[in-house]
Amino acid sequence: MAGKFELYTDKSGGYRFRLKAGNGEVIATSESYTTKAAAKNGIESVQKNAPGADVVEV
Repeated sequence: MAGKFELYTDKSGGYRFRLKAGNGEVIATSESYTTKAAAKNGIESVQKNAPGADVVEV
């Protein structure tokens, strides 16, 4: 089963998303966005930028 992004409203009324693996485990959670459109842009950014992202130890 493929992973999925879940878009939801947080307790403060903001919008967040979480990325879940195919087994249902949450592997990433976003910051709070003021609009649903901004949260969707955040999802698109992760989809676009994450496939080639480097792993950097800090």
